Amino acid sequence: MNDMAHTSDLWTAPEIAKATAGTTEGNWLVSGVSIDSRVVENGDLFVAIRGPNRDGHAYVVDALAKGAAGAVVRAAEAVGLGSSVDKDRLVCVDDTLVALENLARAARERSHARIAAITGSVGKTSTKEALRRALGAQVDGPSRVCASEGNLNNHWGLPLSLARLPKEAAYGVFEMGMNHLGEISPLSRMARPHVAVITTVSDTHREFFESLDQIADAKAEIFDGLTPDGVAVLNANNPKLDRIVGAARAAGVNRVMTFGSLPDADCRLVDITLNAASSDITVEIEGRAFSYIMGVPGRHLAMNSLATLCALHALGADVEAGAAALANVQGLKGRGERHQVDMGEGTFELIDESYNASPASMAAAIAVLATSQPQSGGRKIAVLGDMLELGDQSEKLHAALVVPLVEGGIDLVFTAGLYMSLLWEALPANMRGGHVATAKKLVPMVSSSVQPGDVVMVKGSLGSCTRIVVDALLEARLHDALAHA
Repeated sequence: MNDMAHTSDLWTAPEIAKATAGTTEGNWLVSGVSIDSRVVENGDLFVAIRGPNRDGHAYVVDALAKGAAGAVVRAAEAVGLGSSVDKDRLVCVDDTLVALENLARAARERSHARIAAITGSVGKTSTKEALRRALGAQVDGPSRVCASEGNLNNHWGLPLSLARLPKEAAYGVFEMGMNHLGEISPLSRMARPHVAVITTVSDTHREFFESLDQIADAKAEIFDGLTPDGVAVLNANNPKLDRIVGAARAAGVNRVMTFGSLPDADCRLVDITLNAASSDITVEIEGRAFSYIMGVPGRHLAMNSLATLCALHALGADVEAGAAALANVQGLKGRGERHQVDMGEGTFELIDESYNASPASMAAAIAVLATSQPQSGGRKIAVLGDMLELGDQSEKLHAALVVPLVEGGIDLVFTAGLYMSLLWEALPANMRGGHVATAKKLVPMVSSSVQPGDVVMVKGSLGSCTRIVVDALLEARLHDALAHA
């Protein structure tokens, strides 16, 4: 957990007990909240959640030994902990997940912060991080802006993030994700945002939905918890805009702001220059035009920055000051993070996009690779794993990636997975680097092919395990990567 998530007096034991309808004999303070004993920090509250594979109660002793100030446990499990735990350090409840949700609601109830909620098929996390940085440049103190860490955006990630909201926070920025209808609505009702952002709607998670309309409806659930004076921030370029606006109106939303390149967008893209490592952007918002730099490349990230500016405006923050702060935005691990890798005889650039993939994000990552600038003699290389959860559209959507790869002038393509075999077959012979069944088998193939001066982009859905390739390529020397493959 970073410093923004920690404050010296986040919760007292009696406050936790009151919020969760639990009982405790303790009188301690916590500075953070965690549900993972592996990353618990001094002063944390450890909440023992029962998951599909593990029960957090098995790790209560470890969490307290690592410095957790206290733990929330089921009353029925407290006896079983025996003398190994000081009972004063426990808050006993009926259900720990419900307790975490109630703690989140209590955090929201006591807070005076302006809250932004962000969802979308792609771009949630990058937009959240951009908004976090833009707001952080305008307030004093790290705890004044609280944001979801990583991709904590589901039925336990959102309440965990909200429970970490400091009393003194000026702003909260929370990401909301879903795989099915009905999952975002309770998250939005818990967070009660003042601003709800939908970055875009695309075929991500198509396996679980009958149509793109249904995906749009699922994303529009974010309006269910919007405050009465709340603002919906929507992508003017998305083909489902009218449907989402209709859902917003049906939910009682009176104010809608749009962003995009269309002439009637409230925050309109006027001009963009895509550089190898950044983008120069000019926008017009409410009749006022200004320019700024986005510290990461890509038209898709530039469009997400417009969503950030709309959110800043809706939150009452300084839009131009926030835009200036975006020059310092960097790619996130697995989401565009860049590395210069030493090969001994030179270096190559690695773009890590291994966290996840969808047709939209895959096309965006290929476009970034296309604008990259290899060193003298270097090549543009794409290493791609399967895009998952696309249902009966999977074969068509994988094969279609040949178009941006060819048009982007990508020199060499390596693929892994059942569905990526369709792309492999569609590729021109001169672009074929190699195809294997699994990402693990790509490691020696890619490692032995990379040369000084190359730019290598690795991307695939999380389940495709392309992170294995990234980790191998990040070895100091490629022969070391080969030795450990």
